[in-house]
Amino acid sequence: MTDTAPTGEQYHLTLDAAGTTVTAIVTEVAGGLRALEVGGVAIAETFAEHETPPSACGITLVPWPNRVDGGTWTLDGQTQQLDITEVAKGNASHGLLRYTPYRPVSVEPHAVTQSASVFPQHGWPFRLDTTVRHELVADGLVVTHTITNRGPGRAPFAVGSHPFFRVGDHDPATLTVTLDAATRFETNVRSIPVGTSPVAGTPFDLSGSPVLGDLDIDACYRDIATDDQGRRHTRLTAPDGSSTTMWQDANFPYVQVFTPRNFPRDGVKGLAFAAEPMTAPANALASGEGLRWLDEGETWSGTWGVTYAGPTA
Repeated sequence: MTDTAPTGEQYHLTLDAAGTTVTAIVTEVAGGLRALEVGGVAIAETFAEHETPPSACGITLVPWPNRVDGGTWTLDGQTQQLDITEVAKGNASHGLLRYTPYRPVSVEPHAVTQSASVFPQHGWPFRLDTTVRHELVADGLVVTHTITNRGPGRAPFAVGSHPFFRVGDHDPATLTVTLDAATRFETNVRSIPVGTSPVAGTPFDLSGSPVLGDLDIDACYRDIATDDQGRRHTRLTAPDGSSTTMWQDANFPYVQVFTPRNFPRDGVKGLAFAAEPMTAPANALASGEGLRWLDEGETWSGTWGVTYAGPTA
């Protein structure tokens, strides 16, 4: 690591399993994921060590993901005003730890656990201690978040992450996207939810595996189908059958899908794909949807991960 790296310490993780090498880079700032490869195949978008995360690439979102409308919400009848961090839209965006250095709790060759605290501040009169653990497994990565309320009193929270995924060097425009979700949130011009609608038969329906190059989406989904383990899946599949799959456990019932055309990759801006696991949708502090509350001293934990499968063709 250089002394000027804007994301701080770089944790280089490696796991050799079943004849395959899995590697990742996790950052000190924002407890972020900067790179992930399975058998030399990149399955997460990356950025240079001297750069800040483009479009919040890989960062941890605590104590809320996405946005709070105008940074305003109500607690026990009192208006709370968070600092505005998305000036163009007038919102408080991506929580309070986006530029915070996480402290190492444990560092192993294949895993790192980091911690950071959210202290009382404008619009947030609570103390939360948080950890995020990135652990390599034979086919990818498992990420575990914990939140503890240090009190006094009950405290609300929501958690998310902002990874961008890929399938090696395949052109993103050729990948198909599969997400079996029934409902999306409709938003206004400031990206704040104003209602929900079914996705069946609309351009937001991803159950039929449309081609990523045909999509223009920045939407949160809910009512997502689960497997027999209670997990929800978002999958990118390449023409040769190889795939990258993001899964999220029952604690993460929402996912934000984002398909920007201006993601910087090797100095060129182009199409990218984010699938952001979230415990609550945008504006949860104000709406209450998906918002969780912890009693003083109580701890919550939730997990998501990503896996890679090789070509079938």
